Amino acid sequence: MSFEATKRELGELYTFFRLLADGKVSLGTPQAKKDETKCWPVALVQREEHDGTRRYYIGNDNVRIVSGTLEKDGTFIASAEGTQVPREDFDGAADLILQLLKTTTGSDAIEVPESLEGFLDAVNIYDLEAKTEDRTDFSVAFWHTEAPLTGFNVRCRLSGMNPLLDGGRTANLKLEQTGVKFATPTVNKINALPESPTEVTERMLMIERLGGVLKYSDVADRVFRCNLLMIDLHFPRMLAEMVRMMHLEGISRVSELTERIKETNPLKIKDELINKHGFYQYKMKQFLLALALGMRPAKIYNGTDSAVEGILLVTAEGEILCYHQSERRTFADFLYQNSRFEKGSLDKDKYGFLEKENGTYYFKLNVKIGLTKK
Repeated sequence: MSFEATKRELGELYTFFRLLADGKVSLGTPQAKKDETKCWPVALVQREEHDGTRRYYIGNDNVRIVSGTLEKDGTFIASAEGTQVPREDFDGAADLILQLLKTTTGSDAIEVPESLEGFLDAVNIYDLEAKTEDRTDFSVAFWHTEAPLTGFNVRCRLSGMNPLLDGGRTANLKLEQTGVKFATPTVNKINALPESPTEVTERMLMIERLGGVLKYSDVADRVFRCNLLMIDLHFPRMLAEMVRMMHLEGISRVSELTERIKETNPLKIKDELINKHGFYQYKMKQFLLALALGMRPAKIYNGTDSAVEGILLVTAEGEILCYHQSERRTFADFLYQNSRFEKGSLDKDKYGFLEKENGTYYFKLNVKIGLTKK
């Protein structure tokens, strides 16, 4: 009996199989295109399952699959000799998954054909999404099997993509409501505006119409505040202004919002710093790189990168592009040109309402950033 898988799960599997079939991966450009001049050979892919670690060694014609365990120091202890699977079988499985991703519309769940289910059993894959504690989807050794393993996240434009920043209520920024002092009935009226895709915008505009002013105050979560201050002591204010503009002006792309920030200059810095040094772009790229390489709102960030060292992006055409921290400038430019601010759930993330704290009203905005679909 066949089973169902999400597009995100299949996107990860597609990337995994494509690497094993091709034995190489192209680096991506800042525009999310294939760099024809840079291609890295893939020697080994390591994937975690519920029952241990699998290593997939890529040979000329076959992939050797070895099961085992990882010691605390990262040493791999094989538990068996391993089995050989033709690389062309992975090629066929990747093509089948790509066809499913391209042709299935509507529901995120896809029924997996029995032929693919049988192949998954044959290559010892039982968890559609790899089981890791370090947030990597799998690790890759380039050039030769003794090379250091590099941890990657997979993002597939043919499916829903995990955001770069999805901190929930820990990623809220606080704006203090100043200007006119609102009576409780007025606050209730503002908060009671009907649910809609633009309800946060409508509340902010209503506050302005009634004479209120929303002024940046603080980051709601102590750890997230410190993480943002690691980028720059004024970065939280800059970020809050970008999120505010996203709601009020309907601009979501990070690059476009940064251009608007250059015009409004919320940090009141000198023109030379803005235009000659590219201050606002530079700070945003630093932030995006930190997010891609491990910064999370509720975990202390000290500038040290995590086990995630890059992103493997599946394009709408099924091309796999590699972005790695060793190509830092290209990686940062890609994130800058291909990311956007998104709107999280108001109920879940607890933002978008006037709330009273110690006699003062605050209006929280939520920071959520993901990759664009195109």
